[in-house]
Amino acid sequence: MCDQEQASTCKQNSVEPGALASRRRRIWELGPACHCPLIGVGLPLDGLRKLVGKALGGAVLADDYHVHVGAVTECGARNRLSQALQKELERRYASVVKRFHAAKTAQQLGQLWRAAMIEGDVPGAFWAGLTHARCDGALEEQMCRDLHMVQHQAGASVRADMHKLHALQQHNANLSSELVQFKQRSGAQLLEKLLELDQRNALLMQARELAIGRDGVIASLRFDLAQLQASVPGLESRTCLAQRVCQMEQREQALKLQIVELKQDKLQAPAAGVESPAPASAAAPVRTPMPIRLLDQSVLCVGGRSGNVATYRALVEGGGAQFAHHDGGLEDNVKLLDASLAAADLVICQTGCISHGAYWRVKDHCKRTGKRCVFIDNPSISSLARGLQLVADEAGV
Repeated sequence: MCDQEQASTCKQNSVEPGALASRRRRIWELGPACHCPLIGVGLPLDGLRKLVGKALGGAVLADDYHVHVGAVTECGARNRLSQALQKELERRYASVVKRFHAAKTAQQLGQLWRAAMIEGDVPGAFWAGLTHARCDGALEEQMCRDLHMVQHQAGASVRADMHKLHALQQHNANLSSELVQFKQRSGAQLLEKLLELDQRNALLMQARELAIGRDGVIASLRFDLAQLQASVPGLESRTCLAQRVCQMEQREQALKLQIVELKQDKLQAPAAGVESPAPASAAAPVRTPMPIRLLDQSVLCVGGRSGNVATYRALVEGGGAQFAHHDGGLEDNVKLLDASLAAADLVICQTGCISHGAYWRVKDHCKRTGKRCVFIDNPSISSLARGLQLVADEAGV
């Protein structure tokens, strides 16, 4: 309610400090124009309502404006409400009043007021300055003008703060909405992950159950196998006999193949051999009527037909030698050939059924070590027999 007219009236109605000596002025001794800004900035509305209600002895039903106007009116004289306001202002701003008490002149008082304006401590300094004994009319008018401008600036600042507050509230609402959406998305993703985890746990449990069941079946089958083995006496010996029967059958098949090859060789003999008794002597190496003796020799046969290996073994071991075989890299590892070559005393290389790498490996090894090597073009049993007979003849067996 304080304006420029109230500020000028404040000077006209003020009491000269000289008339009051050094005593501080009371609120009802101030000019009427000073009451409005003093009550407005010096006391908060809730505190003012309490004081008015206490002075009236009941609840205050009027709005804030009428409470303010009524309090300003009552400050013009000494009464119950003005005394309560005086006491409350003295209590509230006691420290500021004590600081302003050090001023001895109106000039010093004005310096304290301006310093308080810069620091922003306006309410307490306004009360302490107006009630000071050295506050003259000019200073009182200046203080009212300064407070009037402060109120304008405070209003502008409040409006700016309200604008910022509304902007911050809108931003806060936007952030709250985004937060709600983020929480919803996070909740949905968390639920999805939990469902996926449950599915994985279910699959893991099924796998564990299957593994446990499979282990149980394996244990049961092992137990049944042990019982069957215990119920059949001599099962191991029967198994060995069955293996020997299988070997004999393979050897029988090899012998049958050898017979077929011998018959083919006989049919392919040249017609000139029919006129002379030479075929009988030529057939002798094929049938090997005399046993081949290669005692304590290790014979390595490289290559040949896989079906004739058993016959190869029987032919070599029948001469007293030890038999070893390598297929020449068709199925066996070529790298194992070096060890077999190193352990052999005699090498039979059937060049018709051998890889190029194995052939050169055999030839290079025998050349470097000086080991005897017999090369056979035809991988037949009769060709192997002739090669062994040749070695036996050279050895003088």
